[in-house]
Amino acid sequence: MSFRKIAVLGLGKVGRLAATLLHEGGFEVIGVDAQLPLSDVPFKCRAGDISDPQVVGELLSNVEAVLSCLPYHLNIELARAAHLAGIHYFDLTEDVPTTNFIVELSKTARGLMAPQCGLAPGFVGIVGASLADGFDRCRSIRMRVGALPQHPTGLLGYAFNWSPEGVVNEYLNDCEVIEGGVRKLVSPMEWHETVYVGGVKLEAFTTSGGLGTMCDTMLGKIDNLDYKTMRYPGHMELMNFFFHELLMRDKRKLAGEILTNAKPPVEDDVVYVHVAAEGTENGSLRRKEFVRAYYPIEIAGARRTAIAWTTSASVVAVIEMVRDGLLPATGFLHQEHIPLEMFLKTPTGSLFKAGATSHS
Repeated sequence: MSFRKIAVLGLGKVGRLAATLLHEGGFEVIGVDAQLPLSDVPFKCRAGDISDPQVVGELLSNVEAVLSCLPYHLNIELARAAHLAGIHYFDLTEDVPTTNFIVELSKTARGLMAPQCGLAPGFVGIVGASLADGFDRCRSIRMRVGALPQHPTGLLGYAFNWSPEGVVNEYLNDCEVIEGGVRKLVSPMEWHETVYVGGVKLEAFTTSGGLGTMCDTMLGKIDNLDYKTMRYPGHMELMNFFFHELLMRDKRKLAGEILTNAKPPVEDDVVYVHVAAEGTENGSLRRKEFVRAYYPIEIAGARRTAIAWTTSASVVAVIEMVRDGLLPATGFLHQEHIPLEMFLKTPTGSLFKAGATSHS
């Protein structure tokens, strides 16, 4: 069932851009945040306390879908409100407990419940599943993503272009994997490896949430499945020191504040994606790779950072597909069930072709 009216909650860089892309795609958008954007935006906005159930309930009664670009800890109550209103729900969360809660809600949902529609989880799961589809038997899917400054400085070689709450969450929560056909939880910031993208040396290590629901989907069908974050070399060791030796793991909010103060966002960023699948095809063992570097591009008359547009475009492309009847209109949406070619053919998904440097 087609729909047009959508609320976007949270108008940071990602939320503003997602709302702009939805507006350009023909949706009737209402953007909501505690404070109105300082710069002009092409969609309607209102200020509101998103933690107030009455405000949220009134807002959702006047739309057909909601996109949360809020910190992950606010999504459970928003998903509950969307479920009660019977509308479509989309978010960008990497938080596993939040997604598990939404899975349960989806069993009685009148609309589509679609969390994890960002870059990772989200787009990388779509890519990983598409690579595996061509095999008679897939033995492994390895997914790596890094959102990084193009010109790193200091020992950390990092800039907090993404939510500090989300990054700290990924670095400290246990990580789901499939290893040797067995579903497991492993510690974050381990399983260190070296990865090269276009000649750039990177390190990769386990972080939580990037697989989304793929362990559920792929268990029994694949021997090995894991997700890792990519950073410039040396980052993992320093972050382990910060969180574990200095005991900052017990002070997550303060940890995020310290790190963001030390490494504020930059405009010249890059998003590296390295996804590989191995398996047999007509009796022969093969490896397929999807390796890209995404850089800032101009959208709607303004230059957008790589992490902002790749995240925004991921979720907007999915929303376009739901509107156009290409994806289910009720229940729970697994990102890995979305066909990559169909995703890339949407008006917004096509940005992943225009804004990429391929290293495959």
